[in-house]
Amino acid sequence: MGAAGANFVAVRRITIALDGYAGCGKSTTAKAVARSLHYLFLDSGAMYRAFTLHLMQQGISVADIAAVEAALPQAHIELQLGADPEQRHVLLNGENVDVEIRMPEVSGLVSEVSAIAAVRHLMVAQQRRIGAQKGVVMDGRDIGTVVFPDAELKVFMSASIDARVLRRQGELERIGQHVDLAELRANLEKRDHIDSTRTEGPLRQAPDARVLDTTALTIDRQVEIVLDWARELISAPVSPVRDETIVAR
Repeated sequence: MGAAGANFVAVRRITIALDGYAGCGKSTTAKAVARSLHYLFLDSGAMYRAFTLHLMQQGISVADIAAVEAALPQAHIELQLGADPEQRHVLLNGENVDVEIRMPEVSGLVSEVSAIAAVRHLMVAQQRRIGAQKGVVMDGRDIGTVVFPDAELKVFMSASIDARVLRRQGELERIGQHVDLAELRANLEKRDHIDSTRTEGPLRQAPDARVLDTTALTIDRQVEIVLDWARELISAPVSPVRDETIVAR
């Protein structure tokens, strides 16, 4: 149909940043929100986990900063669509590492790796390039404060430590990993401390973030809340041209 006969509407595409503590349901919520809005889900945590796995495979200590920095160019990390459009796989130097990056050993080390300045600078640069076109949902620790400080929707997610421990145990059991609850609690508390006190991109609530306590919420309900917030912004009057995507009806 020609331009004269088409009915065109302006659809605003926004950036959605979800930050918060480990085990709050950030990734699950982000994936579901992206799927509902037909947005790109950018898994920052998976990128850091993949590099952490690379260091472990190479026998490189996190304490050896020079060796960690030297290893950065040798770790080629990709987020790849699967056969099912809703699936995304993490590739490390061409190999699928979806299961390996969720191992407790990786979980126990990823916060320390993420705190290294050179690692964060490279990952943030990659993430900003991917998200430059809007229509992106991303979760992490510093998405709304560092990676996408201009994101239209920023959500800070929290939950009680007890709820987070049980959720993480369920996640691991679903992939065949059985871990003691006390060990999981210690791991989460350690990650909370590192994430909140590191120099580079610490876990912080952005001043303009909306707070979502997921302790007593089902995944479906927290997804519904974030989608309501997103649609409220998407339907708001559009003024900057950079926020518009013209869609033919």
